[in-house]
Amino acid sequence: MRVVLQRVTSAQVAIEEQVVGQIKQGYLLLVGAEDTDGDEEVAYLVHKISKLRIFSDEQGKMNLSIQDIGGSILSVSQFTLYADTRKGNRPSFTKAGNPEHANAIYEQFNAQLRDAGLTVETGEFGADMQVSLVNDGPVTIIFDTDNK
Repeated sequence: MRVVLQRVTSAQVAIEEQVVGQIKQGYLLLVGAEDTDGDEEVAYLVHKISKLRIFSDEQGKMNLSIQDIGGSILSVSQFTLYADTRKGNRPSFTKAGNPEHANAIYEQFNAQLRDAGLTVETGEFGADMQVSLVNDGPVTIIFDTDNK
């Protein structure tokens, strides 16, 4: 699995000009899965993301987790995280999980984030979505379970 995490002061996702998910302070997660991803990858990422300490404490140091600040998550599926750009100018997406499997992993990931006590808003898997955000910092962190 690959996740691009952005610390945000706000974020929203719209489909056909209708907002389907929005948050204030927290994380925007762009989430991609491949066919070999399963329970182990989901559990690893849920643990890392729910415990990650990148919010500022009283001294201005990144020392607080999303749970510490009562933040929320906006999770958006994004198969393009598996783009292969090594050949030519048109990316290949053959490493991205087949839609049925990738959606199941995405739903499992979001459910486990909720089970960890987090508020999770989502986009719609496979939809043409417009995502807007205010990146806080900016702070952007990339997770790839192939490199854990």
